[in-house]
Amino acid sequence: MCHQNTIILTSINLNDMNKILFILFTLAVSVNNLYGQNKTIRGRVISDLYETEPAVLIIVDDTLEVGKTDLNGFFKITIPVSVKKILFFSLGVEPAIIELSDNCNEVEVVMLASYTYDFQSPKKINRIRMRRFDQLPKIHKQAFEKGLFKTDNSCYTQEFKPFFKKKQE
Repeated sequence: MCHQNTIILTSINLNDMNKILFILFTLAVSVNNLYGQNKTIRGRVISDLYETEPAVLIIVDDTLEVGKTDLNGFFKITIPVSVKKILFFSLGVEPAIIELSDNCNEVEVVMLASYTYDFQSPKKINRIRMRRFDQLPKIHKQAFEKGLFKTDNSCYTQEFKPFFKKKQE
């Protein structure tokens, strides 16, 4: 009889051990996922005149600076996986707001040179800027052909921000 009790206790201990192992495994996976919520983005920033853009600020969540480009326009940043929009800001160029696709780890951005528009209506200024903005995919492809970029098309969408919005009536 003593021998049977030992067998029963051993089987109970094995069940408890399986539960403990399952809980430890779940905790280990959870902790790993907690630390794995960031992703690294690499890339380069140039102007629409094919010049590298040094010291471009890279901002997420509207206020958090996560990096800046080096003298050749290259950057490497680590951002949370939940971040989809990135702002690139520098003097002499218009700010660029991009929205990342899901598997986008290489970001190559073309920023429009900033101009002063005198004696023109806000509507006309926005039309001129929009025409230049529409040329960005073509400029990106040409930058690839010149060896400035690694890919011939971008893995993100870039949004146009008008300087002036229509009046609400």
